[in-house]
Amino acid sequence: MRAAQLTAALTFRLADMPIEDPGPGEVQVRVEAVGVCGSDLHAYSEGGVGGMPNAYPMLLGHEPAGTIVKTGVGVKGLTAGDRGALEPALYCYHCEFCLSGHHNVCANIRFLSTPHNPGFFRELVNLPVANFRPIPIGMSFGEATLAEPLAIAIHSLRLVSIYPDETVLVIGAGPIGLMTIAALRAAGAGRIWAVEPLAHRRELARGMGADAVLEPGDAAEEILNATAQRGVDCAIDCAAGDDTTNQALHLTRNAGRIAITGIHRTALVSVDASAMRRKELTLFNVRRSNHETQEALDLLEAHAAWFAPVLTHARPIEQIDEAFDIANHYRDGVGKMIVRP
Repeated sequence: MRAAQLTAALTFRLADMPIEDPGPGEVQVRVEAVGVCGSDLHAYSEGGVGGMPNAYPMLLGHEPAGTIVKTGVGVKGLTAGDRGALEPALYCYHCEFCLSGHHNVCANIRFLSTPHNPGFFRELVNLPVANFRPIPIGMSFGEATLAEPLAIAIHSLRLVSIYPDETVLVIGAGPIGLMTIAALRAAGAGRIWAVEPLAHRRELARGMGADAVLEPGDAAEEILNATAQRGVDCAIDCAAGDDTTNQALHLTRNAGRIAITGIHRTALVSVDASAMRRKELTLFNVRRSNHETQEALDLLEAHAAWFAPVLTHARPIEQIDEAFDIANHYRDGVGKMIVRP
């Protein structure tokens, strides 16, 4: 089968790779579409993700959807031709964290698209049947790729316990920020502010449901004035930029909550610990999702019109270099880039 290997920073090559028949309890899936994630861009441009270095050659891509071509022994209820979203995390199901329901921090997790765990920029993949989520007939493969980032957004809201009518700040209107705005809208949040430096992403945020969309330099004064200097109930940092986490804690009210959904470029970051302590803020770190994929698919089906504008670009795997260059430099009004193996 054909696959796109990352062989060095900023460098892909197409290669042929073998694939065996699916084993017992597995399905073999033809990958039809894969979304380009922010963590893919970290690995592509920086040589690693959040302090974890790449191990070349490696296969990125963890927002996939595809069609079953074969089923292994013991698979029931699924057959060749079934379409689905693919879950990229393989859990052990027996460690203390899995047994306590925290599968996303499984002690033995294998996350497909990390070093030594090939991702989905390839034509075929074998997966446990539990990692295949059927999608409705009317849902496109492109829409189905949004299930993975949307599940992360839903998980972040679950961590911070968003209540109806609460005010929320979303920093960063890339794909994960846009998914977060949609999840907040569905959860019945009150006023939603989005902070984003790129004009085309501010427009996408507005279309997704943000009540106010601001450039970073204007955000502090406007949000504090609008909240009588109180700050928002909750801030969600989807950018993890040089100072976005500090911006989040400065604009959150006393005893408020902050979620860090984005991935910082470096393992160590500086935060204003004094402000965080004085306000007695609660800080949540988001590690992907934890069984929210079906909820994400249901939301995608129920509100397809919300998400359609996010899917702006697609390229075949032969043009993966161009796809990543566009996404990495935010060119051409890109929202979500899809690669089609």
